[in-house]
Amino acid sequence: MTSPERGPRTVLPVPSPAGDRPAPATPAYRVPTVPQAAWSPAGCRRRTWVSRAILLSILLFQATLSLRLHNTAFQDEAVYLSSGHVQIHHLLYGTPVPTDYASYFSGSPLIYPVVAAVVDAKFGLAGARLLSLFFMLGANTALYAMTRRLFSERPALAASAVFAVIPSTVVLGHFATYDAAAVFLLALTAWIIVRTDRAPVASVLLAAPVAVLAVATKYAAGLYLPTLVALAALVSWPHRGRSSMVRAVLFVIGVAVPTLVGLQYSDVLDGVRATTTAREHGHDGMREIVWKTAEWGGLMFLTACGGAIAYARRGRMNESPSTAPLDVPGGIWRTLLGLLLCATALLAPAYQIHLATSVALSKHLGFGLLFAAPMAGVGLTRLVGAHFRFPQLACVLWVATLCVGVTKSTEWFASWPETSQLNKVLRSHITPGGGRYLAESPNTPVYYLRDITDQTRWSSLYHMGYKDAHGTVHHGKDGYRKALADGWFDLVVLDGVAVPELDPVITEAVRSSGRYRLLGAVPFSETGRFRIWVKR
Repeated sequence: MTSPERGPRTVLPVPSPAGDRPAPATPAYRVPTVPQAAWSPAGCRRRTWVSRAILLSILLFQATLSLRLHNTAFQDEAVYLSSGHVQIHHLLYGTPVPTDYASYFSGSPLIYPVVAAVVDAKFGLAGARLLSLFFMLGANTALYAMTRRLFSERPALAASAVFAVIPSTVVLGHFATYDAAAVFLLALTAWIIVRTDRAPVASVLLAAPVAVLAVATKYAAGLYLPTLVALAALVSWPHRGRSSMVRAVLFVIGVAVPTLVGLQYSDVLDGVRATTTAREHGHDGMREIVWKTAEWGGLMFLTACGGAIAYARRGRMNESPSTAPLDVPGGIWRTLLGLLLCATALLAPAYQIHLATSVALSKHLGFGLLFAAPMAGVGLTRLVGAHFRFPQLACVLWVATLCVGVTKSTEWFASWPETSQLNKVLRSHITPGGGRYLAESPNTPVYYLRDITDQTRWSSLYHMGYKDAHGTVHHGKDGYRKALADGWFDLVVLDGVAVPELDPVITEAVRSSGRYRLLGAVPFSETGRFRIWVKR
């Protein structure tokens, strides 16, 4: 018996071994891993040199903004440089000092005036102003180094860029007074304090002599000593905890001891009282001072406040790809740092409001804005965002700050009379080594004509004490009227700018005395004139 016929068999495929599978096709393009930020790792030589190159460009731009300004010497520049020459002659040849400069100067007459006069003797006023530029460039460099230590290169470069274009920086970079040197010394002190945050606590004493020199150079720099003390404790707290308070105490001792010794064995205390602690109050209202503060530093201060708020809320926003989250200080520390640096910018305006005067406010604002600049750098970087997401926002803010800096600095240098033509006229009518002269701003002719006259020959409109032939001393307006009526002065120069309230009084006294004739009027602007009277 046979089996029934079956149909065709179906052969199933046997799976191949894994190694026999065909390799997948190579992709034509692979998306690279995106880094945390557009920066090389910390410590990379390329990153360091790129940052330095950008900083150099910023400093060159800052120098250009300052060097474009021009005018003859301001009365403050003239008196400081003239006093420096007098001090040098006194030290070298024993020439008597005609007045007690320490009693009314806002800084030691033996520090900046002497150094600036040495430069002035060789290179003139341009050299003395160039010295101030070097100081301001040094201050900006120290600011960069300090901000880089606190945060990273990006906020440091942003802080340097915004500090370079504010009006105070531009003006002080071409202004031969104490201020630029004091700003540099404060910046150097702050950098030393920040740089030694992880070093032994005694290393903070390296900053103490620099701080003392800053205060001696410009007494108003003492207003920022509390900020430096708080900074000394704050920056080392994440690394040393409570021992950071010892660091602050050491800094206080290092500053206090030489300061007390200096006050004990010098005669600068009268100058400190006259120009700083017991300065005569003015009549400027709070609204005027606040408005001027907003004009000269408002944009940078708002940027710094924004940076402080952003930093307090979030300690890291990809400024540095190598920063681990655990390395970022806590929120309380970040908040205190922002408050300290931003509040320091308000010290000068607050003190000027207390004095009810806006005199020198435009210069003093630069001291406080130096400390607010690191937070302004953080504010700019937060506007830009990670990977330069919104660079246009920071650019608009920086350009606006630049426009304010250019405009205000130009206005400042045009605010006093240009005296080159006046000096030529006075040189031909001043008796070498003799004569008595009255001027609204006598410091300027004393500086430019110091080869034929000196300060003892000149009187100003700020103070008068005239003794007549009977021995009676006349003060104020009566003193000027009596002196002119007696023909005491050989030459009178009025401009109507320095002391405008006394200009009509002196003009009437000169005309009514009958002892003087009008030599001529020398223009210094479209509407301003120097009026020169000589004795008949």
